Amino acid sequence: MTYKPTGVCSRQIDFDIDSEKKVRNVRFTGGCSGNTQGIAALVEGMDVNEAIRRMDGIRCGFKTTSCPDQLAKAMKEALVSL
Repeated sequence: MTYKPTGVCSRQIDFDIDSEKKVRNVRFTGGCSGNTQGIAALVEGMDVNEAIRRMDGIRCGFKTTSCPDQLAKAMKEALVSL
């Protein structure tokens, strides 16, 4: 899935959810490279619902969202279309 995040520095998030509902191949375009690589590595192979639970609602500074929160939103959207 390709997702266009809002309210964060990242411009695009790409990822897959496999047949066992595990998160795979997370790639951020833009944003803080070290942080987004870290997020991608941490959620690789994780159950999508667990990843959503852990990241949903995380804020970045004074922003109302963050890259992890936007990834959680993208995953929620992807689950609806599975």
